[in-house]
Amino acid sequence: MIPAMPASAVATRQSTHAVLRFGRFAAMGTVAVLILIAGVWASWGTAQHVMLTKGRERGTVDVTRCGPETCSGRYAPLSEGSQPRSKVVLEKSVAVQKGRTYTVVMKPGSDDAVRSGPAGVLYAWIPLGGALLLASVVVAGGLLRTRAAWVMALSGVALLTAAFVTV
Repeated sequence: MIPAMPASAVATRQSTHAVLRFGRFAAMGTVAVLILIAGVWASWGTAQHVMLTKGRERGTVDVTRCGPETCSGRYAPLSEGSQPRSKVVLEKSVAVQKGRTYTVVMKPGSDDAVRSGPAGVLYAWIPLGGALLLASVVVAGGLLRTRAAWVMALSGVALLTAAFVTV
């Protein structure tokens, strides 16, 4: 027969488990939140230009040259106050090809252009989609919140799929 533990030992053991559960919850919650903040931060650098277009120069770029990291071409203005430019730079991605024309928004004070419209918005938020996928693993494994993790993962997949289809 196994001797019974004193009541104080049982209470100490239960409080230790509670502290460890809280510590795991706090640590994994912090990691998940930091991953999501990093995703928003990485996306917002481009998304702000695409989503908040009031007062910004809008136009089209006819891509004439593509290098390893950027593409460039002539800028034709569509908004009032915007001036034509002989060369503006677009970030090269699989969605930008030589010989095509894209609607863009100019970054203030530079010759850098960002794709606009639905494709530009979705492309700008791709880092958030990746962060949602990564944070869903932390939420499922570290926080043991599988439903929330599935929602986050499916949201990330939906965002990435929509960007792939649209761009």
